[in-house]
Amino acid sequence: MFAQIMSYLHAGSPASVGIITVAIMLLFGFALTRITKLLKLPNVTAYIITGILIGPYCLNLVPEIVTSYTAFLPDVALAFIAFSTGQFFRLSALWGNGAKVLVITVLEACVASVFVFVAAYFVLGMDLAFSTVLAALASATAPASTMMTIRQTGAHGDFVNTLLQVVALDDVVGLLAYSMAISIALASSASGSGFEFGNIIIPLLLNLASVVLGAMLGVVLKMLLFPKRSTDNRLIISVAVLFGFCGVCQILGVSPLLGCMFMSTVYINITDDDKLFKQLNTFSPPLLLLFFVRSGVNFDLGALTGGQNAGGTSLLTLGVVYFLVRIAGKYSGAFLGCLMTRKGKLVRNYLGLALIPQAGVAIGLAELGARTLGGTTGNALRTVILASSVLYELIGPACAKLSLALSHSYGENAEGEAPHVMTPQEEEKHMVNLLIERIRQIQSELPEHPQAVPVQAVNTSQQGAHTVLRHLHSNNANYKI
Repeated sequence: MFAQIMSYLHAGSPASVGIITVAIMLLFGFALTRITKLLKLPNVTAYIITGILIGPYCLNLVPEIVTSYTAFLPDVALAFIAFSTGQFFRLSALWGNGAKVLVITVLEACVASVFVFVAAYFVLGMDLAFSTVLAALASATAPASTMMTIRQTGAHGDFVNTLLQVVALDDVVGLLAYSMAISIALASSASGSGFEFGNIIIPLLLNLASVVLGAMLGVVLKMLLFPKRSTDNRLIISVAVLFGFCGVCQILGVSPLLGCMFMSTVYINITDDDKLFKQLNTFSPPLLLLFFVRSGVNFDLGALTGGQNAGGTSLLTLGVVYFLVRIAGKYSGAFLGCLMTRKGKLVRNYLGLALIPQAGVAIGLAELGARTLGGTTGNALRTVILASSVLYELIGPACAKLSLALSHSYGENAEGEAPHVMTPQEEEKHMVNLLIERIRQIQSELPEHPQAVPVQAVNTSQQGAHTVLRHLHSNNANYKI
């Protein structure tokens, strides 16, 4: 019935089909999050399931022409994800505990990749291109569900601090691994010529060019987004730069991920402006929703359950092997990394359990890889990653909560004291004390004058400071203490 209505609309007004379909994707995606929220599951899970439900294997509400016309969404969505990742790479923060976290992150990501590559290439007999890209995707971890669990439980301590730093760096390692893996995959399958110098060096040079261009655009953003620029224009300029960069990368035939990450890294380090990232985070949710729903629409459910295979192995078997082997690799790598950096026993034993979820970056990279590899190989890659991501997001929050409980990061047996959250009254008192100190500091710096008002005459009492604060708040003034 619905397909007939859409067919009629397409004959009369093709644009209406696209507009109505986008509305359906947005509304259905939002509606399903109301259910997953009750189950304490991340929104990504709802979006993927929405795509499957309205896709060709269930309700068939999305015409094929819409998915073909929205092929740019993976690039744009991943550009926003990669750009937001760069904000975590302030050099001041990396000089501190960065070395230990980097070792743990590299090991947990690389060991998972090695485990998956061995299982796919040597055990299941998949071809080199597919095995390399699948192994690279295994390194990525989705931080959303883990961070959600931390907020819900109020967990704290060394385990939580280490976990947050690792998941922030993890996607960067995944992006680097994918960039190298796709170059190797293209080199190994280029006209059957194998590993020729040009097949390897040219993709690497193009990726290096995108990184350099991204870093340069970070400087350009600083010049364009000066402090007096209005909020609306800051958003317009930043989105235009990201879209333009994605277009250039598409022309060069490379992923925009590394370039966008370096763009934001340069920008945050030379400006220390995190307001731009908050603004983009309020703009990107509809784009990300459409991207994940579209990924669910493209999910080949029949290939997973209908006995289809890749390289002589059924996709169902391949998906199960990938699902289990990646978990083993993540846990082993995290354990080894903590052991090498001499982390505590609780961190070493349970950190790997919190690194199981996989969604956003892995799905986006799978879409790019499927488009690059093409054919049955690309379709198999997309199907395996999407199917496993749904499972990971279903069990991920439970595993994260288990790891927090076993590491004594929350509850009655929590190690250390939970961070104190000030009440409004305590916060006002704190601001009053800061204001008094600032007034006295200014008084001490003033030059002496014969008719100067004695310091004692200036009302620096609690009551006077409260009056000043109320005046500032009532006038909505911008002040800095």
